[in-house]
Amino acid sequence: MDFGYSDRCNEMRARVQSFIDAHVIPRVPQAKQELRGHTYPLSFMNDLRALARSEGLWNMFLSRLHDDEPGTAMSNLDYAPIAEIMGRVEWGSEVFNCNAPDTGNMELLHMFATPEQKKQWLAPMLNGDFHSAFAMTEPDVASSDATNIQTSIRRDGNDYVINGRKWFITNMARSDTRLIIVMGKTDTSAAAHRQQSMVLVPRDTPGVEVVRNITTLNHHSTVGHCEVIFRDVRVPVSNLLGQEGGGFEMSQARLGPGRIHHCMRAIGQAELALELMCERARDRKAFGKHLYEHGSVADAIALSRIEIDQARLLVLRAAWLIDSVGAARARKEISMIKAAVPSMLTRVADRAIQVHGAMGVSPDTPLADIYTNGRTMRIVDGPDAVHLRVIARAELKDDGGDRRKRITNFVASR
Repeated sequence: MDFGYSDRCNEMRARVQSFIDAHVIPRVPQAKQELRGHTYPLSFMNDLRALARSEGLWNMFLSRLHDDEPGTAMSNLDYAPIAEIMGRVEWGSEVFNCNAPDTGNMELLHMFATPEQKKQWLAPMLNGDFHSAFAMTEPDVASSDATNIQTSIRRDGNDYVINGRKWFITNMARSDTRLIIVMGKTDTSAAAHRQQSMVLVPRDTPGVEVVRNITTLNHHSTVGHCEVIFRDVRVPVSNLLGQEGGGFEMSQARLGPGRIHHCMRAIGQAELALELMCERARDRKAFGKHLYEHGSVADAIALSRIEIDQARLLVLRAAWLIDSVGAARARKEISMIKAAVPSMLTRVADRAIQVHGAMGVSPDTPLADIYTNGRTMRIVDGPDAVHLRVIARAELKDDGGDRRKRITNFVASR
């Protein structure tokens, strides 16, 4: 791969950065105030979204975007550095219709929806008319193994009836969320990875109940992560997404590009934390010297720069592989970035907090939120342990004896 950004990527990076500087950053104080009052969505968001769309900064995440669909199609490799810029503001990606879980849901609809489903759900989502949720995680089982989920999707004549309990369902605290993609079991007698299916559930369907908006480390997100109960929720069979038994496979297809987006946004946050750390180290004095003149602070800055650049190169390589060979064949590399980047972000944020002292854990800087996001990311979209297991299995996989032969020859030559 070429380690330099393409001309197209650089052009879009410059345009997005200019838009954020002019229109997004000035809104950050207002957003903080509204979030303290648990306002979802932000009152000014629709105006910003309309402006971004008018400037062609829209749906850049969707590499399969058709010519007759709104937005600017970009490869995963070209979009990744743009996601990094958006990530510096917690709600930045939403301005450009590039926010999770809508991005993953639009990917799913693009790949698996029927023409009727695309007309009803995908087209308005591409237009930014409403938001959506993806309901897979459950509190009563280890949902990192999707075969564990217990939510029932039972066929009853021309309907499916859904019963189950989900939690940490993003976007469900919003008043403008209209679609929930629910993953549950349609056939418990099938093979373990063929029991799951996905159905499209309108938010206002009777039986859908939001129990609570769950904070993460006492942090209120801009979109809400909710506990949701589905109690005898009835939808027509035509709301099945893809095929019965295809839910597990579709969930994996959904997560590949999404992890590129998450990780690059996290790198944007790490860059912000490092910038704040450097400014504090230059401005603050302790024991007669600027903080950067103390060895421990200089080490924190240097280590952070090394780790951020390492992580970025790892993510860009994964993005290049998805573009080149597809997400399925890049599974190990996708797990590598998901295991590496959140831990890196947490370490960098922790160092920046330490350099800021008490201010670092106050609401006067974004560092506490950045740390919370990094620590939470080590669990969402698969915890570290699951991704490390995927990587280890790939490394230990039999390669036809070639590895053993190389080792034997190496040992024999000594």
